[in-house]
This record gives sequence, structure tokens and C-alpha cells, in this order.
Amino acid sequence: QVQLVESGGGLVQAGGSLRLSCAASGRISSINFMGWYRQAPGQQRELVARITSSNTITYADSVKGRFTISRDNAKNTVYLQMSSLKPEDTAVYYCNCNARLGSNFNFWGQGTQVTVSS
Repeated sequence: QVQLVESGGGLVQAGGSLRLSCAASGRISSINFMGWYRQAPGQQRELVARITSSNTITYADSVKGRFTISRDNAKNTVYLQMSSLKPEDTAVYYCNCNARLGSNFNFWGQGTQVTVSS
């Protein structure tokens, strides 16, 4: 199966920056897209950013202009550069990967906590 390993979360002051990384491993034929979701306490999980195999990028309106998603195809790794962080960005961030293993499957990372203090 595919395993997603996340890193880069932590505690940061408002206005600061963090970079999240997510590396996919396993018997992957190809990756259709990778992205990041987040879930704050009491809230639904929401899409933050996604990048497809054709480099189509989607951002949540709340992070446009502040977050940048990128990938390293050779390493099957996706990054989320987060700048100008706000307290409302505080959440558990989950890496997501949709990959072809014969058929297409959706995989999730373990989640990494991002906390932005005022």
C-alpha cells in the first residue's frame, strides 16, 4: 500500500512561516494528485491546497496569496509553504494522495499539528 509521511508542523507566532512536507512511498504506478487538508477542533476537514499531475493547483480562498503548494515528482513528495500565518490557520494538517495502483486509490497521512499563536 501507499504510506504518507508528514513533517514540518509546529508552533509559530502569527505572521510566521512553516513548511510542511509529505513523502509518499509504496508501489505507486503514478500519482494523480497530492494535496493538503486541515481540520480544526469542532470543524469539518477542508481542502487547503491540491496539485495534480498536470500541475493544476487549487487553493482554499482563505489561504490564497499566503500558502504555496509544490511537489518533487522524483521523490513523490509534496510541500506546503505557509507564510503570513494566522491563528485561524491552527489545525491538524493532513496530506492526501490519490495514486494509481492498478486502480486509483486515496491515501491519507497521519496528520501534523500546526498551531499559530496570537
